[in-house]
Amino acid sequence: MKLSNRILDLAGGGDAWAVYFAAREMKAAGEDVIELSVGEHDFPTPKPILDAMATAAYGGHTGYAEIPGVAALRAAIARRVSDSTGVATGPGNVLVTPGGQSALFAAHSAVLEPGETGLYIDPYYATYPGTIRAAGGVPISVAARPEDGFRPNVRDIAELAAQTRARSLLINTPNNPTGAIYGPDTLAAIGEVCTARDLWLISDEVYDAMVWTGRHVSPRSLPGLTERTLVVGSMSKSFAMTGSRVGWIVGPEEVIFHLSNLAIHTTYGVPGYIQDAAVFALGAGAALESEVCAPFRRRRDLARALLDRQNLVRSIPAEGAMYVLLDIRATGLSGTDFAQALLDAERIAVMPGESFGQAAAGHVRVALTVDDDSLRDALTRLIEFAKSRAG
Repeated sequence: MKLSNRILDLAGGGDAWAVYFAAREMKAAGEDVIELSVGEHDFPTPKPILDAMATAAYGGHTGYAEIPGVAALRAAIARRVSDSTGVATGPGNVLVTPGGQSALFAAHSAVLEPGETGLYIDPYYATYPGTIRAAGGVPISVAARPEDGFRPNVRDIAELAAQTRARSLLINTPNNPTGAIYGPDTLAAIGEVCTARDLWLISDEVYDAMVWTGRHVSPRSLPGLTERTLVVGSMSKSFAMTGSRVGWIVGPEEVIFHLSNLAIHTTYGVPGYIQDAAVFALGAGAALESEVCAPFRRRRDLARALLDRQNLVRSIPAEGAMYVLLDIRATGLSGTDFAQALLDAERIAVMPGESFGQAAAGHVRVALTVDDDSLRDALTRLIEFAKSRAG
């Protein structure tokens, strides 16, 4: 029996995760591997959140929950967005989803007809093109170059939007894998293109609490963009709730109404006791969020200090998120070859830049997701390994 082309072509060919899976096989075989490949906290969800989850579950909130999200959580997310952006946001502007990934799929399903183009910025989180394909769209990337600090050239967006008759543009700030933050001027220029070309702007803001330099600006807060922007958010990174799968979309009420209908026919919502835990976490204020995010600021500074002592392995300034992107082109190796050789020689797992698109070729992404001493050891050995290959 034949499967659909949509499912067969979802990944688009290639294996972006080969080094990651090789590292996991080594660990399963009992080898000591330092994993710096995946954006997963090295500590569990904070106990107060788990206690709130258990209380809700034992209290009976284990049946079907409201599919757009329980009222208390939609209101809490709306308050958070209103406070951080200055844009009046109500529960009707919020759909709760099973994680940010589900939100990305739903957002593209809402704005793309089958065969229409969805633009996205390269480097990109590895699922972006497959998500657009899953929604029936045609993914086309816009390169953001290292020499521009991995911020997109707005002229390139405008040209590709015109050439492809694109219907949407997906951006991610703070950015995974680069750590770049798009400033107000960049976002305003992107907004002008979206308005001129009648593009929906899908803004992935799951790292909005992990800002180390400058400030995060949501494009939804800029003039003329509120009604054409869909914001994707998540509890995963800010509250170490990656496995709980709580995300959201914020957008115009009409869009949220139709996306709620999509949820009825796909996910059927998020478990109520998990949503109650998210309500607790958001209500705990900035202190809990800061506690979760603080180690990654410290480790970003640790990495920068080590890298500043030499000039072979260059660091793309990490302004936010939980990664540093390292330029290893001076070794003469691709990011893929460097990552594989580093794993083989040093048992250190990093992600090749090519896993995130061709704009990051010749780079590797380091996740700041091990304790400080292990990170210091791994980066020191990575630098020495790079020197040996460049020598």
